[in-house]
Amino acid sequence: MIEIKDLRKSFGDKVVIDDVSAVMEAGKANLIIGASGSGKTVFMKCLVGLFEPDGGEILYSGKSFTTMEEEERKELRQQIGMLFQGAALFDSQTVEQNVMFPLDMFTRLTYTEKLKKVNEVLDRVNLKDANKKFPAEISGGMKKRVGIARAIVLNPKYLFCDEPNSGLDPQTSLVIDKLIYEVTKEFNMTTVINTHDMNSVMEIGDHIIYMYKGEKEWEGSNKQIIYSNSKKLNDFIFASEFLQDVKAMRMVEAEGKVSNAKNDSQ
Repeated sequence: MIEIKDLRKSFGDKVVIDDVSAVMEAGKANLIIGASGSGKTVFMKCLVGLFEPDGGEILYSGKSFTTMEEEERKELRQQIGMLFQGAALFDSQTVEQNVMFPLDMFTRLTYTEKLKKVNEVLDRVNLKDANKKFPAEISGGMKKRVGIARAIVLNPKYLFCDEPNSGLDPQTSLVIDKLIYEVTKEFNMTTVINTHDMNSVMEIGDHIIYMYKGEKEWEGSNKQIIYSNSKKLNDFIFASEFLQDVKAMRMVEAEGKVSNAKNDSQ
């Protein structure tokens, strides 16, 4: 679990994060959504220590990340997995070498032990026979799966995903969403996902934070978001006429269920 209390971050006179508080629970897909410039990327970068906040507190499993000594932060970072927007694979290294990189950096395992772990996670993301391929030889979806394998090879407690579906077609995006969701549940990780993908919001959004101009405008689940009364959120989520019609139909369905329930109880 990650607790964020009154987090603030500014660059010069520009306030980017304004007193945001939230709780990211373990075993759930915690999504941060918002338009470009809403502060969600800066928010995530503060959580992983790439930016130092100006105020507030970040606690990992009850331990204050904001006041930790550097040695403690290094230990914590070994419990954090990162899936970058473009997968961020090393072009000159094979899939196997890319996934093994965190093991080389942070463990003293033998090569045989590291290879065993690499093969286990590659099998988990359905890339069993891709060890010797180079990034240029695999598809965008496969690159993202390699990125996920590398992110979970150290068995992290926390997983951060920055736009995991960026550049992917809708079908492949669903595959990546499902995979992230499955490993989150399987390993009981606290997963934080920064995304623009509304399919991700609706499919795997256990817990969603909507950011607007640096503030937390709305918070809830994918089951609640369709019924939100927040105009700013609705303008962002249901921007097209098609999605507005979907929302209207869902609202009518919900009202019908409530009406039927009342009739049944009488």
